[in-house]
Amino acid sequence: MDYQLHRILPGETAAQQQLVALLHQQNIRLDPHLEYTVGLYDGPRLAATGSFFGNTLRCLAVGQDYQGLGLLNTVVSHLVSELAQRQIFHLFVYTKGKNLPFFRDLGFYEICRLEDSLVFLENRKGGFERYLSRLERETPPPASPACGAVVMNANPFTNGHRYLVEQAAADCQTLHLFVVSEDRSAIPFPVRYRLVQEGVSGIPHVVLHQTESYLISSATFPSYFLRDSDEAIRMQAALDVEVFCRIAHRLRITRRFVGEEPFSHVTGIYNDVMAQRLRPTGIALTILPRLTQGDRPISASAVRRLLAAEDFPALEQLVPPSTLAFFRSPEGAKIIEQLRQLGDTTHY
Repeated sequence: MDYQLHRILPGETAAQQQLVALLHQQNIRLDPHLEYTVGLYDGPRLAATGSFFGNTLRCLAVGQDYQGLGLLNTVVSHLVSELAQRQIFHLFVYTKGKNLPFFRDLGFYEICRLEDSLVFLENRKGGFERYLSRLERETPPPASPACGAVVMNANPFTNGHRYLVEQAAADCQTLHLFVVSEDRSAIPFPVRYRLVQEGVSGIPHVVLHQTESYLISSATFPSYFLRDSDEAIRMQAALDVEVFCRIAHRLRITRRFVGEEPFSHVTGIYNDVMAQRLRPTGIALTILPRLTQGDRPISASAVRRLLAAEDFPALEQLVPPSTLAFFRSPEGAKIIEQLRQLGDTTHY
């Protein structure tokens, strides 16, 4: 049979209707965040489909009448080729447990799973193991029996972030501080990482790490960066926490510290899911009260608004000297201009 591959564009109403119907047939929700979608057609009928966003494959499905014909191989091969043209080679997919053998045959390797409902995979053999080994190398000996962890986006690093790190570090012999590597925030990752590095200077026992694509990324937790349903947020948060548990086991982390979340809906859900899923693992979750300025908790969203307004007197009360100095520099001025153009940068 002669099947034809065609890209499905957002404005193609009939093709989008076929796409939604095929996904619905396979009990898959159409992901609202897709960069590229392709369909494999049998004449006018959509036989199979697949999409990607960033470095993750999504919405992969084969019609009921076309099962067992190897059509998804064609779709996935096309997506991998398209991503290679964009210089994206390290790929991820999460799929139902029953599909695991298929993706293993395509060269994907399991990272972790949520019971039997969802499996998270990558296309690099030993990729996650190499990441864990790197974290171990970054941790100075001897391995401490009292290890904690903080994961932060720090967009940008504020006095509130420093307070969280200070409080957590005072309760641990080693504090692993993971900075979100995903470059989808208003402030680029190299800048965020540098400001965290400078901002925690002088706090003892802190070991800095990058999350790469394994924690709070478009692969594990796209809803952190893009609006989504609460159901999707909870599922992705559970997957992200599962990855964290594997990291924690390797680094002997027994506590995770987070700040109270009065502003961000998605982070509030994440903290709730984390509390439920960490409890059975023996990892304690400590929620620390937010540092306040006056009667208002300090937030990165408020800092971004003040940056866009170039209100440096107000910023002096909310950020460390290193963060303030950066945004007063020519490099910082360029980012301020970008923030002004973005408009509302509140993390929902």
